[in-house]
Amino acid sequence: MMSRPTSLQDTPRSSITYINRHGALEAEILREQSRVKEYGDDDVHDPESYAPTVAESPPPKEKEQVVDWDGPDDPANPQNWSIRRKWLMTILTSSITVNVTFASSAPSAATQRIIEHFGISREVSYLIISIFLIGYMFGPLITGPGSEILGRRTVLCIALPLYTLFILGQALAPNIQTLLITRFFSGFFGVTPLTVGGGILADMWPAKGRGPATSLFSGSVFLGPVLGPLVGGFVAESSLSWEWIFWIMFIFAGVSSLVMIAFLPETYGPVILQKKARRLRKADPVANKDVIAEHEKQDWSFKSTLHRTLYRPFIMLAKEPILVLITTYLSVVYGVLYALFEAFPIIFMTTRGFTISQNGLIFIGVGIGTTIGGYINFRFSERVNKASDKWRGYPPAELRLFGAMVGGPLLVVGSFWLGWTGHYASVHWAAPAVATVVLGCAINLIFMSFLSYLVDTYLMYSASAFAANTIIRSLVGAAFPLFTVQMYEKLGINWASTLVGFIGLLLAPIPFLFFKYGPKIRQHSKFAPCIDLKISKEVEEEEQARQKEAQV
Repeated sequence: MMSRPTSLQDTPRSSITYINRHGALEAEILREQSRVKEYGDDDVHDPESYAPTVAESPPPKEKEQVVDWDGPDDPANPQNWSIRRKWLMTILTSSITVNVTFASSAPSAATQRIIEHFGISREVSYLIISIFLIGYMFGPLITGPGSEILGRRTVLCIALPLYTLFILGQALAPNIQTLLITRFFSGFFGVTPLTVGGGILADMWPAKGRGPATSLFSGSVFLGPVLGPLVGGFVAESSLSWEWIFWIMFIFAGVSSLVMIAFLPETYGPVILQKKARRLRKADPVANKDVIAEHEKQDWSFKSTLHRTLYRPFIMLAKEPILVLITTYLSVVYGVLYALFEAFPIIFMTTRGFTISQNGLIFIGVGIGTTIGGYINFRFSERVNKASDKWRGYPPAELRLFGAMVGGPLLVVGSFWLGWTGHYASVHWAAPAVATVVLGCAINLIFMSFLSYLVDTYLMYSASAFAANTIIRSLVGAAFPLFTVQMYEKLGINWASTLVGFIGLLLAPIPFLFFKYGPKIRQHSKFAPCIDLKISKEVEEEEQARQKEAQV
């Protein structure tokens, strides 16, 4: 749920003149603000051109009393929680995210021992990582809408224990079939923190103060995959059996899930108000029989929910060029991240004789890079926040693209660097290791920049955009490990990495093209509100007026 100015009191004085002169536009802006406030990033209604495809909410009853917060300072509103409490919830959300992403990559260190234990081919072993990501692909179709119907906490309380139990199944798996099935379902339920984590942050933090919290959360998304091979490598080399990698995952998941369930309250405003309405009706069924929450008035039928979670995302993917190109770019970047789990053993173990644990240490470079990328993105977001007031809370979405403009070229440089220094054993191992820092930085910059761009472009339809992006991205991420080893063995480390670099080079102009032509593309979109384009002329006039006043 994105926080935006919702009243004239939140509007800069210079904009008041504009409001008085442009009443119709003001009404339209307030209407969009109301929709964002009411529905967050998942509007139950389609744009006008698609409106007939989904049922409308029933008309309000005459005596209906819609429950709301008890004033702007209502402590029940997560936006009014103390900074300390918000940070505690942010850390909890980030820690469980580290857990589920750790589980995605940790088994990669035990691949050889699993092959020997079950007597499977190396090609089948690649599925251990890929099948988990396929679970990532399907999970959001259930957990996404579930979090908006039942609330963030309820969905997490259901998904996390199931995720933990399926990890237990991996530790006890008697055959490869059981291992792969339990991996799929642990990914299916484990993706829940990634699905609802951004929503939890938006529930608590206002848009202008969300930067540090978002940086921490985004860092946790990349920290888990980095820690997986690092921890798994030391376990695989120890006297412990390979199953202990899964036992460690199980213990980590169990403790994290228990802490999350014990301390995370509900943060989704509409569900909190729904519970408030139910309490009022229960306390006095006669006097409060007409009390209702806005959330209860929406159409949550199976048909409507299926429309928003499956039909609408693919409609957007078919008709929105911005979403198509960004999804393509992020899918490649996501694939590169998971391809590294198969490429690093070739570069550092086969070519340089590293042990499994030493190979795992190389992932520290990726972690350092993603941390640097997160900090750079945070600094870029501060520029957007400074422009927010001038644009009445709706700065141009293209201001979010600076991170991708930097990250795109870095991805190309990092790929070439890794390939041509990693190919030759005579080159010191530190050279390709430093390249992983560049790659990690590029991955974070591209991801956070484009995801923020999708939010600011589609506003109340960004959840559908994210759903489409997640499905395709997870599918590509699952596919990359399946052919990475063959690609590196047949092309060589140098040319395989060069191929990745050239694909990155082909995609690198996308943020620059969007920065220049994005406003025109958004103008023709059915799903992009484009409030910034509607007020751009007036903002420009006000800026010119202020400059004239300053000269006088």
